[in-house]
Amino acid sequence: MEPESTVTTCYRHPAVESHVRCTRCDRYICPDCMREASVGHQCVECAREGARSVRQARTAFGGRITTAPVVTYVLIGLNVLAYLAELVRPSVVDRFEMLGRGLIGPDGGHYVWVAGYPSAYHAEGVVDGEWYRLLTGAFLHLPPTGGTFGILHIVMNMVSLWNIGRVVESQLGRIRYVTLYLLSALGGSVLVLLIAPDTPTLGASGAIFGLGAAYYVMARRLGADMSQVNRFMAGLLLWLLVSAGLTSWQGHLGGLLAGAVVTVAYAYAPRDQRRALVQAGACVALLALLVILAMAKVAELTV
Repeated sequence: MEPESTVTTCYRHPAVESHVRCTRCDRYICPDCMREASVGHQCVECAREGARSVRQARTAFGGRITTAPVVTYVLIGLNVLAYLAELVRPSVVDRFEMLGRGLIGPDGGHYVWVAGYPSAYHAEGVVDGEWYRLLTGAFLHLPPTGGTFGILHIVMNMVSLWNIGRVVESQLGRIRYVTLYLLSALGGSVLVLLIAPDTPTLGASGAIFGLGAAYYVMARRLGADMSQVNRFMAGLLLWLLVSAGLTSWQGHLGGLLAGAVVTVAYAYAPRDQRRALVQAGACVALLALLVILAMAKVAELTV
């Protein structure tokens, strides 16, 4: 009498006959449950457990390696959406541009601040509690009929953001990159508030100058060939000088300085378990400094 054959089935699908075992737990698995491993196949659970134990690859600055510049795409999209909003409703510019202090007249018009203004006027800007202007102004640009640049303002900034942002994001990772961008934008607005509070400004240039500073610091830290980087920085600094007569050089310089401070912290933090803590601490310290400077200036302007 022949012995009865034993049929083995998948541990997850008892109705499916299987003759392959997981190389880790030794359970039988069907083709649907097989996951390719370095040796043989693993079941779904063992493959998932193994993926959790594998250390994620990081860049030299601690960021997760990304394959697509998602944050850069999002930032460009936000700037373009804000620009479309300006075209549909031009009052968006007056409402959200960076302005330290200004006046709204009885006719609804916007005027430069003057001491002892008549009661028919009322203040606007950061001095009137509109703190959001410190960031919203960095997402607005000159309308097509505005000033020297017109539509070239947003085109030039978005092309720059696309070219520099992809490189910086790939090295820093998404969280560090967006932190750098926002702190650079804030740094530019705070310097405008400190030096030229009566001048309305707008544009992503401050944040982009911060990315330019990051590009330079990262190249130095990585030991890259600095000839091309130095030419880039020379062009950036030349534009900073030219912008003194055309746009807000204060915003450009503030973004450049803030971006440099943040990226130095990213680049030279110790490469151990403390790295993320040191980097985050430096960003928080810079944010606190910018907030204190802004509050002190507003207190001075409202005396």
